[in-house]
Amino acid sequence: MTKGLSLFAKRRRRNRSTLKARAGGRPRLSIHRSGRHIYAQVIDDVAGKTVASASTLEKDVRGTTGATVAAAQEVGKRVAEAAKAAGVTQVVFDRGGFLYHGRVKALADAARESGLEF
Repeated sequence: MTKGLSLFAKRRRRNRSTLKARAGGRPRLSIHRSGRHIYAQVIDDVAGKTVASASTLEKDVRGTTGATVAAAQEVGKRVAEAAKAAGVTQVVFDRGGFLYHGRVKALADAARESGLEF
């Protein structure tokens, strides 16, 4: 079944299935990072809807930041504010197969400081 998947894809699948099993109905804070940008969204898996999102592609952030730790911190603050505005305070953190350091860690720490609990 997993034949042909990269180690990254296997790790992503393993992490996501474990999170969904242990989430207890809480929304998922999903992270994706590329070489140029970082994206975060809060997903309600029960309803299948995105509750809140933020990225470095947003209009007022686009020109000032790139793929840096500072940009990840800004995205973490923005996604936490958007989630709180939508009424979400507790989430499970889905790092999407990425290792928990650098930009991913900076985004998670900024989201925690801004009021999200995970």
